Amino acid sequence: MNRQHLLIASVTILAIFVAGAVLSYRSLFSEIALRSPEISTELSPVKIEVMAGSSLSRVAIELAEAGYLTSPTLFKLWARLKGAENSIQTGEYELHSGITPAQLLDKIVLGESVQYRITLVEGWTFQQALNALWSAGNIRSSLNNSSPADIAQQMSLDYENPEGLLYPDTYFYTKGTLDIELLRRANERLNTVLSEAWESRLGSLPFANSYEALTMASIIEKESARSSERGLIAAVFVGRLDLGMRLQSDPTIIYGMGDRYAGNITRADLLEETPYNTYRIDGIPPTPIALSGEASIVAALNPSASDFLYFVARGDGSHQFSRSLEEHNAAVREYQLGSND
Repeated sequence: MNRQHLLIASVTILAIFVAGAVLSYRSLFSEIALRSPEISTELSPVKIEVMAGSSLSRVAIELAEAGYLTSPTLFKLWARLKGAENSIQTGEYELHSGITPAQLLDKIVLGESVQYRITLVEGWTFQQALNALWSAGNIRSSLNNSSPADIAQQMSLDYENPEGLLYPDTYFYTKGTLDIELLRRANERLNTVLSEAWESRLGSLPFANSYEALTMASIIEKESARSSERGLIAAVFVGRLDLGMRLQSDPTIIYGMGDRYAGNITRADLLEETPYNTYRIDGIPPTPIALSGEASIVAALNPSASDFLYFVARGDGSHQFSRSLEEHNAAVREYQLGSND
């Protein structure tokens, strides 16, 4: 081969090399094909998981084997160029339509893992909240065999009973989050809301501390389906406490009955001695009976200006409020007994 032919061959090889390098580089910024080789429909989004202890090399190989990278070597070189080779974070990541290998690397380095959500509902008991956590996907259970007192201890609570000590809200979490972690977050959120409400409370209230106020808030939560009435319901209960009257709240009886409650409260239930039967005990029950939302907490600490001492359900979610027992009995006959006599 003469010099001219050698030069042409060299230039050709160099051009092929450069073209290949350019194409490889461009692949870093080209959309990842989220398509199965066997079918033509898009499989988007797709989730991948970076396991604890995985190296970038291992991740790149697994992505290539799954068909999401054309060049694991170039992916690693790009990470090294960005100084991110040792910065990948454990987690579950979503490959959405249009994502490129370069964007995927940024996502893994920043730890932008998939977020799941769970909602704890106002009025739930602590056990209902636990059941929701255990039935939700991607939450690891660590408390299945724990007693309420054990859970309270693991949550670092000041009380042996964790009832009512969670804030009802929507919480986001990543795959593998422990149930105790979410419980602690919900408790911390409650402490913040309760502390702020306690600091801005009315001056004269029959509560020795914020825990008693929270207990009252839980009763208001279970009594009221309408936010507009919570202040009045709070006024009734606070007024009763001030006068030394019993709260006589049906939800407290129901809570004290536990699994025995079958949908109706009988006369025997009203007479039963339990720590939560406010027809039989003076003052406030020993613990909250449910998860309290902010509106109920604020109402308990800022009751409406009212001299009502009674209320009865109208049957439509609202209540009829009364100042005297005579008025109350008439309201009971009208709305619960179906009589105007």
